[in-house]
Amino acid sequence: MGNKIVIVGGVGGGATVAAQIRRMDSESELILFDKGEHIAFSNCGMPYYIGGIVDEREKLLRDSNDFAEKYKVKLNINSEVVQINREKKEVTYRAEDHEQKESYDTLILAPGAHASVPDLDGLNNEVTFTLHTIPDMDAIHAYIAKNKPKTCAIIGAGFIGLEMVENLHKLGLDCTVIDRSKQVMKLVDPDMATMIQDHLKAKGVNLILNEGMESFTNEGKTIQLSSGKSVEADMTILAVGITPYTKLASEADLQIGETGAIAVNEFMQTNDSSIFALGDAVETADYLTQTQRHVALAWPAHRQAYIIANYLKGKKIPYQGTLGSAIFKVFDLSVAVTGHNGASLDQLGIAYQEVTHEALSHAGYYPGAEKVSIKVMFDANEKIVGAQVIGEDGVDKRLAILATAIKGGITITELAELELAYSPPYSSPKDPINIIGYKAINTKK
Repeated sequence: MGNKIVIVGGVGGGATVAAQIRRMDSESELILFDKGEHIAFSNCGMPYYIGGIVDEREKLLRDSNDFAEKYKVKLNINSEVVQINREKKEVTYRAEDHEQKESYDTLILAPGAHASVPDLDGLNNEVTFTLHTIPDMDAIHAYIAKNKPKTCAIIGAGFIGLEMVENLHKLGLDCTVIDRSKQVMKLVDPDMATMIQDHLKAKGVNLILNEGMESFTNEGKTIQLSSGKSVEADMTILAVGITPYTKLASEADLQIGETGAIAVNEFMQTNDSSIFALGDAVETADYLTQTQRHVALAWPAHRQAYIIANYLKGKKIPYQGTLGSAIFKVFDLSVAVTGHNGASLDQLGIAYQEVTHEALSHAGYYPGAEKVSIKVMFDANEKIVGAQVIGEDGVDKRLAILATAIKGGITITELAELELAYSPPYSSPKDPINIIGYKAINTKK
């Protein structure tokens, strides 16, 4: 007879771990609770549905009944787990205003995170939105369809903010991006961020940096800034980050880590050996430095699900840490990062050198060649500790090579030795990645 496994939360963490467990274990009882209606959906696709790139809402959703039947999971949607009793090994959940209890042998927490909302006077939820869940997406979509706004302020120039500005711009909205930092996208260095900023301005986006928000006035349609200036907008998107859901874990005296997320070991166990956690709610070790990080990305959540499923079957595969490889699109540019940037390396006290290179994505005489800019950081032992790639073509494959090089222990100078496929539509005889290696070799002379 198998375990009774209770999973709290769906989507990339909970739904994935349920599927992984069932692939390895046909006997254990799987019970999944989610306080929402949708057990599995594509968070990353939501901006593109709002912008009309994804034409059908259903393409982002996984049918709950199909999921339950395929993986033999007892689903409890619109059911919020509100308490964990570790001594009795049971959870209390609320559904339809009634509280009930469910026992467990193993408990897996995947509560995710919620969009951060600053406490500002005058904020009007009728015209101010976040984008983290399907109801958030539906609210934005419905507001645009009904009210036909002309202008939008986007607060925050990270992943969501920059993806939303592109998609709202496609709908004809005049967009203003506001961020308290001196640059957009803090995951890249200032020189790389300048390329993104220039591209946004070329597309007609109003960009206000190094500027905070003080309040809203005019029924939420005027944003008062720290400098005393104001911005008028028919609607506002708040994209200022996310906060991990830790209330349930904290109240059960599970350890909360230094980043404010749930602390876990290399097998995704909390300080209670019967309780595991994964996804946006946890902190994990950084792959390169072993310092703690809170990284809310899909790949780590899926890998962590695999780690847990194997552990429950007696196979101990440690999670080796999070590298933070990420890529996003903003208008014609692709922006990709892996490892650390200059600011985080400075904060950690890690001495480094950097090599930069601008090239064409493939042979210049073949149509469609576009500029690609690459920056790679490396330490005194030539170990690659971070990379950033920006361009209109060929960005993803260069970032993939660099992320693989880090995992494989390939040094910065050894990049020159990589035998990468060449044909005029795809690259040059010496790929830009090779050139980075040669440049690093030259720094040693």
